[in-house]
Amino acid sequence: MELRHLRHFVAVCEEEHFTRAAEYLGITQSGLSASIRALERDLDAQLLLRTTRRVYPTPTGHVLLAEAQRILAATDRLRELVTDDHRVRGALSLGTEQCMGVVEAAPLLHEYRERHPDVAINLQQAATGQLLELVGTGRIDVALVAGPLDAGGDVRLLRITEEPLMLLTAADRLVPEGAIPSALGEEEYVDLHPGWGARDCADRAFADFGIARRVALQVNDVYTLLDLVRRGMGVAVVPRPVTRKPQAEGLRSVAVPGPTRWRVALALPGAARPSTATRAFVKLLGESHPIDDSRY
Repeated sequence: MELRHLRHFVAVCEEEHFTRAAEYLGITQSGLSASIRALERDLDAQLLLRTTRRVYPTPTGHVLLAEAQRILAATDRLRELVTDDHRVRGALSLGTEQCMGVVEAAPLLHEYRERHPDVAINLQQAATGQLLELVGTGRIDVALVAGPLDAGGDVRLLRITEEPLMLLTAADRLVPEGAIPSALGEEEYVDLHPGWGARDCADRAFADFGIARRVALQVNDVYTLLDLVRRGMGVAVVPRPVTRKPQAEGLRSVAVPGPTRWRVALALPGAARPSTATRAFVKLLGESHPIDDSRY
């Protein structure tokens, strides 16, 4: 039995899927399957049950999962204790929403790699709702998240910034400044899917107004949203940084009143001490984006 076999087993249990676990680990699916078979052979026990939709541990697998997580956590702590203080090693698993417009992951990770070449980096893009769950369950180390940001007890959110919401329309539309008339409840909206920070903010803003809105077109990226608004397929409620993107040039935007703000934060596990690699990332981020230790 090797530590990598335990890491592979834990990843499969957490992802409940071989393909997703292999992507997370950065190995081939065939290599992951071989690793699990080797572990089952060494322990002379079936550890996983497979269905067409998910993979989950057997009763024996549940026992091993708890012990494997404890062993891996202890191993990571020991590795940190013997690591040279001037050289960061290990792994960093970072989650982020795409197209945030305030904090961009690519230049941050480039600088991080320049400073800490011995750290293995795993980047995952997802909606804030999913990212908060991943951080809370320890499946990723840290995440850049955005939205109304009401975190639970398993996640600690450190403030980075916040921005107002804007109503975005095609160039030939005219919307009164400073108010969202009830007539906008009759508009068709373009928006991201629920769980993305901007969508959750827009939903909350209209709930504050007591206005129901119809989201006719749901997309997975900001650039498609902007293109649809430009073509008059609907209007959108977006964070102000979206209106500054080159793709939004020529579109009309007015501020949405009310208490709802689009917040950007760094999400960390609520109780666990961050790894050395994670602390190095937080330090780097703080050099370009002041981080407020007070929580949202």
